[in-house]
Amino acid sequence: MIGWLFGLGHFAVGNQWIAISFTYQSAMPIWLGYVAVFALSLYLAIFPAMAAFGAWKTGDYIRKKGKNSTIPFALAFAAFWILGEWLRSWLFTGFAWNPLSVILPGSIMALPLRAIGSYGASGIVILYCAIFLGLVGAILTMQGKAIFARALDFVLLTLISSAAGWMASGSSLIKQGAPINVTITQPNISQIDKYKPGYEAQNFAKLSANSRPLNGQGPRLLLWPEAAIPYQLESGYPYRFYQFQPGQSAVGTRMVLAGLLGEGDILITGADRLEFDDEGQLIAARNSLFAMDANGELRGQYDKAHLVPFGEYLPIGGLLKTLGLARLVPGTIDYWPGPGARTLDLGMGANGAPHGKVGIQICYEIIFSGKITDRANRPDFILNSSNDAWFGTIGPPQFIAQARLRAIEEGLPIVRSTPTGISAIINADGNVTHALPLNKPGRIDAALPKPTSPTLFARFGNMMSLIFAGLLMAFAFLPVVTRFTSR
Repeated sequence: MIGWLFGLGHFAVGNQWIAISFTYQSAMPIWLGYVAVFALSLYLAIFPAMAAFGAWKTGDYIRKKGKNSTIPFALAFAAFWILGEWLRSWLFTGFAWNPLSVILPGSIMALPLRAIGSYGASGIVILYCAIFLGLVGAILTMQGKAIFARALDFVLLTLISSAAGWMASGSSLIKQGAPINVTITQPNISQIDKYKPGYEAQNFAKLSANSRPLNGQGPRLLLWPEAAIPYQLESGYPYRFYQFQPGQSAVGTRMVLAGLLGEGDILITGADRLEFDDEGQLIAARNSLFAMDANGELRGQYDKAHLVPFGEYLPIGGLLKTLGLARLVPGTIDYWPGPGARTLDLGMGANGAPHGKVGIQICYEIIFSGKITDRANRPDFILNSSNDAWFGTIGPPQFIAQARLRAIEEGLPIVRSTPTGISAIINADGNVTHALPLNKPGRIDAALPKPTSPTLFARFGNMMSLIFAGLLMAFAFLPVVTRFTSR
């Protein structure tokens, strides 16, 4: 019950941004957003409850064997917490929001992410909490030896976990030739204005204002947010789908966009792809990013694979529609998922230097640890294009915090492009090197930080988290551990 109540509070507070998204649609009452957050939290709290129950049963077993159960309880709690966060990341499509390890980037305690990932590092957070609780108890009871022991535990845990993370880190890659230059455009388009009739031209003007090349900048990647434009960029659709966009065709629209590019530039922008049946009827869409060169030619596209329930599709739609529920995003058709993580090779710039290989994650896909890259074709960096305008001031800082986790795990820089903030560049150590604040228009012009060679976690993924959980459980039951719990 204590574990479940903690989870209820943790998720009800952390997921407030979901309720805010209900204020930007008219299909359902706004108050339903808070009901949705509470209902979701009732379910998500089951995972901390499971971790607490598993630890309690383990401690009870050790105690019945006549041993002190304090250390085995802490080890088991960490192990079951890792398992719970891993299950939460994929069960019922998964919702891995705010693992405990999200507090670690920016400190030496973030190094273990390179070895055991964010779920494994959450187990280390549990161990730190156990040590801290023991230290507080020792201070309150004035037990000098116990105070020293807990302080030593803290130092040892930090040294061991940091050493493991350091050994799992990749070395810096040496890139030949010119660096990869990027321009990130943040137009400050609010969600209220995004879909208003007649606002397409104004929104495009905001995007264009911070997109043109600077003098002497050289070939660059111009990065726009998720769903940045409401136009169709692929040819072959019925004419009615091009009627009100520039040039009244996909080619015409691409040439308008190409006018913002210098020689050798590439634009990566969010736009929808459409799916039709054999009779030409629109049946679905895909949330996509397109890469386009300065000649207006498409270099490739990525389709979002991990879609948001109720945002991009309506689960068990026949039943829920009869209850008056609808998707938050305007439109009556559902989105279809793409095949999963992929790497786009963007080719060469006008100066003969490569634009690099980009891995793309759209919006909340970035929260799924171990699933953001194609390991068979590792990218040079990750582009996390998002529409954080849905989430007020609460959601964007949480989004960027979780992007920092992915950068450390994979040893890859991450670029975030959003309409209202926080747009940023994050290096492979998880540090934010450039950022645009919330609700401010602007642009970032910078060279991409270097990636590292693949980390241990980048090579083996969440297998490392589960192995670490297994080791914790093994130590919880080893007599050599329980023998010293009375110190």
